[in-house]
Amino acid sequence: MDRKAAARAYKELQHPMGVFRVLNTAGGKSFIGTSVNLPAMLNRQRAQLQLGGHPSTELQRDWNALGADAFTFEVLDELASPDDRTYDPAADLRTLEALWLDKLGEAVYRKRG
Repeated sequence: MDRKAAARAYKELQHPMGVFRVLNTAGGKSFIGTSVNLPAMLNRQRAQLQLGGHPSTELQRDWNALGADAFTFEVLDELASPDDRTYDPAADLRTLEALWLDKLGEAVYRKRG
């Protein structure tokens, strides 16, 4: 398969989407987010923390102080993707995220700052 065909095939793949969490197991605090590509987003979260550039400065500070072993990366919920290619999951993902924030009822890192 040539490069263009491989790129096209990758773009057509349906990736799992839903809600994820980065959990500080030492303090019980979580960073909650959503993505249309959960595996890629979890990799991104880990890379941002390892490189010292996570958007949540509070989470980054705890990562730096406690180390990688004090954190877990989890998929909390997946959103089923309908066959309709015009489906926009943004509203459903926001709703799922709000439900998880309410359900967890624990300290949460702010998205910015």
